[in-house]
Amino acid sequence: MNTALEHAEAQAAGFRDIGAAARASGVSVKMIRHYETLGLLGDIPRTSANYRLYGAQQVHTLRFIARSRKLGFSIEEIRGLLALWQDKQRSSAAVKRIAATHIADLQTRIAELQQMVSTLSELTDCCAGDSRPDCPILADLAGTPGPKAEA
Repeated sequence: MNTALEHAEAQAAGFRDIGAAARASGVSVKMIRHYETLGLLGDIPRTSANYRLYGAQQVHTLRFIARSRKLGFSIEEIRGLLALWQDKQRSSAAVKRIAATHIADLQTRIAELQQMVSTLSELTDCCAGDSRPDCPILADLAGTPGPKAEA
């Protein structure tokens, strides 16, 4: 069969090429290829010329992945969520468990970030920010005692 015709027939049947799937899902072409490599999209049909063909289900899956990434889920968590999403016999408790674990991880990261802000704020307050070379920020990063700002 003529490759161009095959591709045209696939598009007429509602399949999209990777660029159109990227536009429809909001996921870049590079990330679509990455997700495919990771096995998150299942088997992607191809033309005889090896062009990827994405149907409505794959585009919906890409949107699911994109939303999950925006919420900070890891690839492994997304893999688990996808499996649960596709399993109509799933228990919502399993989904809730993944989300609750993710919330706890986010809260830990938030606390760590808040500690970083606090430490950097203290160091910035101690730094004169003038033309002298003494800098408590660099001293702290180097693990050496630095000069304290005059109160």
